[in-house]
Amino acid sequence: MVKQLVVQRFHDIFRFPEELKGGVVAIGNFDGVHRGHQAVLAQATRAAEAAGVSACVLTFEPHPRTVFRPDEPVFRLTPAAMKAAILGHLGFDAVVEHPFDKVFSSQSAHDFVTDILSGKLGVHHVVTGYDFHFGKGREGNPEYLTQAGERHGFDVTLVDAFRDENTDVVSSSRIRRALTQGEVGEAAGLLGYRYAVSAEVLHGKKLGRTLGYPTANMALPSETGLLPGIYAVRFRRADGKFYDGVASFGRRPTVDGDDAALLLETYLFDFSGDLYGETCSVCFVSRLRGEEKFDSLEPLVAQMKIDEDEARAALGAITPLSSLDAAMTFGVDA
Repeated sequence: MVKQLVVQRFHDIFRFPEELKGGVVAIGNFDGVHRGHQAVLAQATRAAEAAGVSACVLTFEPHPRTVFRPDEPVFRLTPAAMKAAILGHLGFDAVVEHPFDKVFSSQSAHDFVTDILSGKLGVHHVVTGYDFHFGKGREGNPEYLTQAGERHGFDVTLVDAFRDENTDVVSSSRIRRALTQGEVGEAAGLLGYRYAVSAEVLHGKKLGRTLGYPTANMALPSETGLLPGIYAVRFRRADGKFYDGVASFGRRPTVDGDDAALLLETYLFDFSGDLYGETCSVCFVSRLRGEEKFDSLEPLVAQMKIDEDEARAALGAITPLSSLDAAMTFGVDA
């Protein structure tokens, strides 16, 4: 089993403890914690280990785009809790989820450096991406941060854009686009691990149980952009146990019609028990097909059997993509 590193989460920077101050701080939104982000984060953990100080992340909640464009919901790849769990796997001691609102966004670059970086965090070293901007009107740029570090006595490392094997820049927007097209394999290659969601298991109509396919039902945020369809998945219970399964994400057109709310229903292979009320995770391995509307339940059940067989075959052939994927999708140390 994987040795989970528990990262401390702080929503109030005034509660940031003295024993963590003076560390290396990686700054960014890091939605998805993809391979590009991981390049930045790895620089931070290496620098912290070399200096013998804490490794922390400064990020912002909610996503800044939610504040500036509230009518355009952001498809979050990693909500705060999942992001923090991933940062724990990557070896960080703490994450500060600084509240982001219009008041904070109007803070000057000078005040951000003086009050937060030098003041509340007492940074020893800042690591961030090459295009990081901050402060009112994005007045704080990489050059400003570097010069501020010289004035306040902290080092600054700027990490260049991370490119994939085709020399294309890895970005959160590119991953969102892949997921909206159902390309979970492509998304996994960019993330460095399989895309996952986490939610509480809810009571449903229990039709799956009647059909011989009992499912764990999860309601995902309305802005979830994953393409509806049938997927081969890995399911992680709250106690850390993993199961293979097949999941349907969509509106259940055969039984609920086309106007129903989006629902994730996962049938766990070789499992019997009660999952209601547990917060569980689903890792998407491959997309088997799109949603279909059947004339009756009989052809639906026949297709579900085919889906199960295809999912078992797909899942039986997978191996970890990285040490992070080994932890998240398999629950083991790579």
